[in-house]
Parts: sequence; C-alpha cells; structure tokens
Amino acid sequence: MKTKWAWLGACVIMGNLSVFAQDKPLSIQEAIQLATTQSKEARAADTKVASKKLELGVAKNKRLPDASISGQFSMMSTPDINFRIPMGEGGAPDIKANQMMLGQANVSMPIYAGGKIKNSIHIAENAVEAEQFAALNTKEQLASQAIKLYVALYKAQQTAKLMQENIKRAEQQVTDFKAMEENGLIARNDLLKSELQLSNYQVALQEANKNVNVVNYQLVTLLQLDENTHFYQIDFSNENSLLTNDFTAETALANRNDLKMLEAQHQIAENQLKISKAGYLPTLALTGGYMAADVKNVISITNALNVGVGLSYDLGSLYKNKKKVAVAKHRIQEVEEQIAIANDRVKVQVQQANENFDLAQQQAKVYTQAVEQAAENYRIVKDKYDNGVADTDDLLEADVQQLQSKINEAVSKANVIEKYYDLLLANGQLISK
Repeated sequence: MKTKWAWLGACVIMGNLSVFAQDKPLSIQEAIQLATTQSKEARAADTKVASKKLELGVAKNKRLPDASISGQFSMMSTPDINFRIPMGEGGAPDIKANQMMLGQANVSMPIYAGGKIKNSIHIAENAVEAEQFAALNTKEQLASQAIKLYVALYKAQQTAKLMQENIKRAEQQVTDFKAMEENGLIARNDLLKSELQLSNYQVALQEANKNVNVVNYQLVTLLQLDENTHFYQIDFSNENSLLTNDFTAETALANRNDLKMLEAQHQIAENQLKISKAGYLPTLALTGGYMAADVKNVISITNALNVGVGLSYDLGSLYKNKKKVAVAKHRIQEVEEQIAIANDRVKVQVQQANENFDLAQQQAKVYTQAVEQAAENYRIVKDKYDNGVADTDDLLEADVQQLQSKINEAVSKANVIEKYYDLLLANGQLISK
C-alpha cells in the first residue's frame, strides 16, 4: 500500500513539474527579435525616445503666442485724493475710495528672436534622432548578447549530448572489462582505469548540464520569458547558407548607429552655436491686451484695448555672450574629435571581426577533419588492443581524443556563427540582418 501511495505521489509531482516547466524551441532570429523588443533595456531605450519626442513638442510650443489673464480686488484705506483737473467753484467732492478692482488680459506673439526658437526646435529634432540611434545601438548590443548566450547554450547542450553518448559506450566498455577481468584476460588495474574514465565522463556531464541550466536561465531572463522555460532544438543548420564576408570599413562607417548618434550630436552643437550667437540680436514681438478697472466712487475704465510691437535688447550680451559662443565652438570641436576617434575604432573593429570570422571558418574545417582522424585513430588502436599490441591506456586515450574532437567540431560550428554575427555588429547590420 505504501508503495502504491508513493507511486501516486511521484506522478502528482511529475505532473506539476510538467505544468510549470515549459519546453520551447528557439531560433537565433527569434532570440534577436525578443531581445530587441521584450528585454527591459530595449523598453527603456524606447521610453527615452518617446521622452525626446515630447521635448520636441515643448520646443515647438515656443512658436505659439504667450497669453495671460489676471484680476485683482483690493480693500484700501481711504486715501487723500487731489484732482488736478479743474472742478469749478465748488471744488473737489469728498470721495471715499476704499475699494479697487483691476482686470487685464495680455497676448504676446514672437516675431523675431534671432533664430533662437527655430534653432531650439532643430536641437530638439536632432536630440530625437540621436536618441533613436542610441536606442538602435542599445538594441544591437542586446541582440549581440542574446546571440552569445544562444551560442553558449548550443555549446553546452552539444557537450552534454556528446557526453551522454560517450557515457553509454564507456558503460558498455566497463561491462566488457569486468567480464574480461573475471576471466583473467586483463588485469584489475585496467578495469579500474575504465571505471575511472567513466566517472570522469559522468562528472563532465554534470558540469555540462549545470552550464545548460545557467545559460538557459540567463537567456530566459534577457528575453523576459517565464523563468521555467527550457529551450531545446538549438540548431545552426539554417544559418550556414547566410554566411558572407563582403563587408568593408566604408560599409560600417555608413551604417553604424553609434556614429550616426555622434553626427546628430554634432548637429545639436552647431545649432547651439547659432543660438549663442543670437544672443547678440534683439527680439521683436507683437503685443496686444485689454484692461478694465474700477475704483469705487472715483473712476471706472472699460474697453481699454491696446495693440503694438515690443522690442527688447539685452545690452549685457555685448560683453557676456562672448563666453557662451566660445563654449559652443569648443563643444563642436569636442564632438568632431569624438567622431574621428570613433571612426578609427570602427575600422579596427571591422578588421578584427573579419580576421576572427576567417579564423573561425578555417578552424571549423580543421576540427571537421580531426573528427575523421580521431575516429580512424580509435579504430586502429581498438584493433591493436584486441590483438594485444596496444594497452588499455592507449585505448582510453584514443576514446578521449575522439570525444574531444566531436566537442571541438560542435563548438567550432557555433564559433563560426557567433563570429559572423560579430561581423554584422561591427558593420552596423546586425538588426537589419
């Protein structure tokens, strides 16, 4: 009865685990798409772009007229009022003016501000562009991070898969060696060596499974998926046909979002210089207003409309604005120097990415050949061992070499894909691809 209940409990537990664990296939393009749309960093970048667009709307509002309305009601002590207008023989009456009401409405429409408003709008537009390019650059980095985790997961899964396959063969080998040792065909020391190798494989499998779980969790977290999601069917078979190496430094300089962001910042600096120079110029505005007033027992004013032109000039700018212009000019120079440094850095990155991609392809070919060589070497050593020419150490070493060659081949294939996407990143075409 206890066994029956234990079995039912195990079924319930496994059922719950199957509900919470979610096995999901994932392609590298899906990983890129999720990283650039669902990750927290991508959403934060989009929020920054939206904020800059709102700031652009604020800058455009400066072209609209300023309007204000005000009202006032006051209680006063009775003042002494002396009329300067002749009041006739009777003189001025005794008036107690102890209340006053005043209402005003004013409108001011900017006509000319030396280009400050126009260039402020241009700065806001350039800021939107700069933030958009910064967001794209951030998303490219997120895509690159997702690719590296994807590749790392593939390597860990392939290593675990190959280790499992080798463990089965090692277990069979231990079984054969036990039978041979019992029949006196081999020394016990040879059996212990095969058992030790099996133990090493099992430890390596545990390490590989741990790496699978760690990298899988990192990828799930980046893509903002349920933490119980487990990816499987990580495969690069559809990627090999896409690999090309026809990129140049000119391509990168024309497509890199970080360079485009610096160009937008350069435009901001140039427009800021124009605004600083506009400080030397006067401002002109069209003004209009309405006023109504009532002083109890004294005077009442209504329909007091006015319209005119207002001109203002800050005389202090003649000796203060020079420093602002100098600062703006130096800011332009700073950005230009940053662009020059960034261009050199991009060229180096492109050259290095090309070299890494070529090296990865060459190594992949060598590792593919090594698999065939290791398999043939193991076959020869096994024949020698069966004929008593080779010892157990030679056989076990050949087995390790064969396993290592298969792992190296799987890793090298993933390296080719990873270096190709690094090449796209260096050329500013990662997301577009």
